[in-house]
Amino acid sequence: MTLVSIANNNPLIDGRQSARAMLVRRGLQILLNDMRHAALPELVLANGRRADLITISEKGEIWIIEIKTSIEDFRVDRKWPDYRAYCDRLFFATHKDVPLEIFPGDCGLLLSDGYGAHLMRDAPDHRLPPATRKSVMLNFSRVAAQRLTMAEWATGKSFDEI
Repeated sequence: MTLVSIANNNPLIDGRQSARAMLVRRGLQILLNDMRHAALPELVLANGRRADLITISEKGEIWIIEIKTSIEDFRVDRKWPDYRAYCDRLFFATHKDVPLEIFPGDCGLLLSDGYGAHLMRDAPDHRLPPATRKSVMLNFSRVAAQRLTMAEWATGKSFDEI
């Protein structure tokens, strides 16, 4: 009984993400699901930046994971420090063809192959202020619920047809 379709008109696969980035994201999502994190891709934050992947753990810890698929991708994108204000832990994620030493040591590091991912380096903990935590949680919850509704409506089926 499928209620959700990810096929046509998916706003989370809008052409800005490369096939390699989608592969990395898929592996991360598998690992994070196993870790019992709720993960939401492409969430726009209060500062207008868009997090590649934001997660909430069972304990309410908020992680942001920035996906980088090449050395050049990392070099040209200098907005990642702006994500720190919206998470308890900040990570980079990549694949085997990117040298891991290019990533800053004060961020966590994940390595993905599309079928899973490995935590190569944990991220330091910098707890969010309560007001920011509440704001991020509300944004996460509202966007996740809206996306679920849109995905359900995109099936074009009523509950009688399922």
